[in-house]
Amino acid sequence: MPASFKVRTVPLEDNKFEEVLDPDFGESAIGRVAPVDSGCSVSVGTSSKSEFIEMALLIGLWWIILLTAYGKITGDYSLQERVDVQTGIRLILNLCLADGFDMFPSLLVTDGSCMIDRRMGIHGHPLEIQALFCSALRCSREILTANGSSKNLVSAINNRLSALSFHVREYYWVDMKKVNEIYRYKTEEYSMDATNKFNIYPEQIPSWLMDWIPEKGGYLLGNLQPAHMDFRFFTLGNLWSIVSSLGTPKQNEAILNLIEAKWDDIAGHMPFKICYPALENEEWRIITGSDPKNTQTSVLNELCRPWSYHNGGSWPTLLWQMGRLELAQKAVSLAEKRLSIDRWPEYYDTRRGKFIGKQSRLYQTWTIAGFLTSKMMVENPQMASLIYWEEDYELLDICVCALNKSGRKNCSRGAAKSQILV
Repeated sequence: MPASFKVRTVPLEDNKFEEVLDPDFGESAIGRVAPVDSGCSVSVGTSSKSEFIEMALLIGLWWIILLTAYGKITGDYSLQERVDVQTGIRLILNLCLADGFDMFPSLLVTDGSCMIDRRMGIHGHPLEIQALFCSALRCSREILTANGSSKNLVSAINNRLSALSFHVREYYWVDMKKVNEIYRYKTEEYSMDATNKFNIYPEQIPSWLMDWIPEKGGYLLGNLQPAHMDFRFFTLGNLWSIVSSLGTPKQNEAILNLIEAKWDDIAGHMPFKICYPALENEEWRIITGSDPKNTQTSVLNELCRPWSYHNGGSWPTLLWQMGRLELAQKAVSLAEKRLSIDRWPEYYDTRRGKFIGKQSRLYQTWTIAGFLTSKMMVENPQMASLIYWEEDYELLDICVCALNKSGRKNCSRGAAKSQILV
């Protein structure tokens, strides 16, 4: 899947010519990274064969979600039932459910394959990709044609969904109670009964988090790996976790409570900030490679400031994923006052999203589409329910874990919580 094509004229015999397509797989791109937008504010890039496979996989996950939404909204299921479409779904699932070296049920994301062109420190197991993965698995289970060949695949989907949701709900969740628990973590713990399973040092808790997180709210971490917790709030990952019911109903409610309590930080003058807080100073230089698109230059002192582009910029396209009607109405009303006047920019800069991004493209398709979709959903809330998933209680009893030396067996999540890392 090339990023672009160039039409080249090739001479033939007898003074004849033929036009051929010359594909660009990234060898001519800036930084030799061929960016491909995957349908929302997640973008993927590729500079190697493994990253190219991952790029195709992430786009394929969005394709499955859109295919399901199309069927639900239009009532036309003939496209889903086509043999070639069913084959495509199976190929994508076989790729992302294949056994590998990674021990976690979350989907591994290589460096540069999530945020476009430049990494933002979310390679590994970023939340937004896990939420996307969860949605695609639930959609696949709905639209796969029931036959002998799909039975094993559906079983594998159920097992992965159970393990993935338990993993994210248990280890990615952060509220005041969890922060206090992390604050008192002991490190270098062995055995299956270890509390600090990822060997996180309490010193990783950032100072801003102590006063920022509300008493009655919480959110899912931006990323989690051994010895590393990314405590930033990523709006896309948390909103899509609500949409896909990756979090528990109580967690989903707490995320919306946090957004409401921290409205000025997350929404500001233009909903919604892609992440909070922004990387600053040396941390920004190291992680982004001093990427100028992820800064805002001050006119007064010419110092590089954060709160721009993927580094805390505000992206109107995130509007359509809001899960609480009154908050969605507030966000849409806020955006409606500015977007058409500002000529539908791609993103906004500054801490509160006051200014159009310095390199923001105008009349951006996903800005317009995100606003129109959110506007229609606010006016017709029952339509929004067609792309939202409720809690799947059947999965709560499926958790497949290695609980003892004799091999795998079914267990409840209550047992799994204290005994295994899934």
